[in-house]
Amino acid sequence: MSDAKKKASDSAVNDKVKEEVLENIMEELEQEAKDKEKENKEPAPEEAKEPAEEAAETAAEEETSEEPEGEEKKKGLFSKKEKKNPLQEKVDELNDRVLRQMAEFENYRNRTDKEKAQQFEMGQANILEKLLPVVDNFERGLAAVPEEEKDGAFADGMNKIYKQLVKQLEDLGVTPIEALGQEFDPNLHNAVMQVETEEYESGIVAQELQKGYKFHDMVLRHSMVGVAQ
Repeated sequence: MSDAKKKASDSAVNDKVKEEVLENIMEELEQEAKDKEKENKEPAPEEAKEPAEEAAETAAEEETSEEPEGEEKKKGLFSKKEKKNPLQEKVDELNDRVLRQMAEFENYRNRTDKEKAQQFEMGQANILEKLLPVVDNFERGLAAVPEEEKDGAFADGMNKIYKQLVKQLEDLGVTPIEALGQEFDPNLHNAVMQVETEEYESGIVAQELQKGYKFHDMVLRHSMVGVAQ
C-alpha cells in the first residue's frame, strides 16, 4: 500500500472515530439535560437521617407542641373560674330576684287568703250567735205549750219552724254542746251554781240551764250549767 492510500484510510478512520465520539458526547449532554429537568420538576429527597437523631427531633417537637396546649388549658380553666360573662351574671341576678318576688307574693297570697277565711268565719259566727236567742225562745215557747194543745195546729207549726231553723244551723256547722252528764269543762261550760244530787258524781254537770253551741271548732256560746258537788 502506498503512503497516499494509507494516509487516506487513516484520515477516514479518524473521521469516523471523531463522529462516534461526538455522537457519544451529544447523547451524554442530552441525558444530563433530561436529568436536570427531572431534578427541577421533582424536589430532591431529603437525606435520610439517622434513627437516633430523628427520634430526638420528634420528641423535642412533641414537647414544644404539647407545652403551649397545657398552658392554654390551664389558662382556660383559670379564666373560667376568675372571669364570668357579665351578661350571664345579670341574667342570674334578675332570675333570682324574680324567684324571690314570686315566693314572697305566694306567701302574701296564702296569708291574705287565710286572713280572709278567718274574717269570713268570724262574720258568720257573729251572725249565728245572734240567732241563738231565737232558738232559745222557740224552745221556751214549745215547752210552755199545755199538754192538751201540743197536737194542735199552732203548736205543730211552731215545732216545724223550730226544726227547720235548727236544721239550717246544723247545715252551716252549728252544733249543740253536750253538757248534761258530762265532766265539767271550763272551755265548753259556764258553771253558775252547784247542785246537790246523788245521781251524778262531783264535778259532773247535773243541770243545764241554757244550751251552748259550737260553730265548727269555735264556741259560739258556753253552756250555762249547774255542777254536782
